[in-house]
Amino acid sequence: MNSGELEILYEDNHLLAVNKPAMLPTMGVAADRPSLLATAKEWLRIRYEKPGNVYLGVVSRLDAPVTGVTLLAKTSKAAARLTEAFRTRKVEKVYWAVIDGLADPPSGSLEHHLRHDDRHRRVHVTHANCPDAKIARLGYRTLAALQDLSLLEVQLETGRKHQIRVQLAKAIRPVVGDRKYGSELELRSGIALHARRLVLQHPVRREPLEIAAPLPAVWHKRREFAELIRLASAAE
Repeated sequence: MNSGELEILYEDNHLLAVNKPAMLPTMGVAADRPSLLATAKEWLRIRYEKPGNVYLGVVSRLDAPVTGVTLLAKTSKAAARLTEAFRTRKVEKVYWAVIDGLADPPSGSLEHHLRHDDRHRRVHVTHANCPDAKIARLGYRTLAALQDLSLLEVQLETGRKHQIRVQLAKAIRPVVGDRKYGSELELRSGIALHARRLVLQHPVRREPLEIAAPLPAVWHKRREFAELIRLASAAE
């Protein structure tokens, strides 16, 4: 991905929000591999003709196969304040997910204890007494359903690694395309999990800010997904 293909959702002197495409790591990869952070830095360098290094801090991070709103800070002050807002759960995080089945019940809350398995790059549901366990909570509701697919809106209360993927697979059904956690259905690129919206207080102006990301094109091109989106829109 080159910087010219970056989809900007919001920008000011303090923040940059982008719509992350599938299979692009947010950060943390070798220098010769593309990442959202490196691409965004290059976009800022070219746009503002910056000669040196560009400061950009990641304050919301998505798994590589996940799409949607990713928030970056253009100043260290904004980064510190946003990191604290996420830590203290003052940011509303809303995702859309397509699962390969029906949610029963169609809405509810999930709570699990999760443990990260570094060796296999997976997250497992465990028990509360496990030394490495971290509590994970989310709420969900069904926006639309077909015979074998459901479109869910998920609101995160915590922000654990792979949280939505693991909790939905454990308690309901896997996210479409997410073979790591049991899905047997294919998706052309990535998995059917999209960071739809962030609602927060601007870290400097202290004003309410809502940033939303359009759904990936592949969702609209797949007939069943397009029907789910149509049903969800009609129900609003």
